[in-house]
Amino acid sequence: MSTTLTEDIKKEPLNPPETTQTAADLIRQLGGIPLERIRIRPPIGTATEQDVIDIEAYENRLFELVDGVLVEKAMGFRESMLAAVIIRFLGNFVADRNLGLVTGSDGMMRLAPGLVRYPDVAFISWATLKGRVPTVPVPDVAPDLAIEVLSASNTDAEMQRKLREFFGAGTRLAWLIDPETRTAAVYTTPGQMVLLTEAGTLDGGSVLPGFTLPLKQLFAELDRSGAVEIK
Repeated sequence: MSTTLTEDIKKEPLNPPETTQTAADLIRQLGGIPLERIRIRPPIGTATEQDVIDIEAYENRLFELVDGVLVEKAMGFRESMLAAVIIRFLGNFVADRNLGLVTGSDGMMRLAPGLVRYPDVAFISWATLKGRVPTVPVPDVAPDLAIEVLSASNTDAEMQRKLREFFGAGTRLAWLIDPETRTAAVYTTPGQMVLLTEAGTLDGGSVLPGFTLPLKQLFAELDRSGAVEIK
């Protein structure tokens, strides 16, 4: 695992697999995502981690790095709000017990060489972090718990690919939160899933024993309203 910024930023461009010969191949490879989420500068197959860092710093936009391709992270107001609620509950639980760190949607993580992802919410234990907060922009780390709040442009194939990548890198638990159907898919492996309805409750399992979050309480945030006094 690299420990310095110089080592951490991969300088050599990556090339997509040889099977990628057309734009259709590329879109299929990335999980059928909308074309507008794929950045063509730098050219397809040549993007590096430094490009990810620079775009976030100078354009305030989040792009993941996949096969040398910059893929814009799907975002939305409703999804961001739900992620913030999860961070509040999860962060309080983790901080009170000093179990590790909780990150938000701009927490870059290198899951493998040339593969940078940003889970919407993540819990990383002190054991995984080796007891300290990373100081490099893109640490070599996989979340113990990865949480994605689905946006309209996320596809099933894209999320299945992400799940394989997370678990392949060491993730032990993943939640896919769907605000449209008010459900949560709980994964303990990429092929083992339990679907919770709004009446169900998320729990931390062996990753975060004792943590629970009723989905009814989470999704109730979507129904909040307030009286506005006009003067």
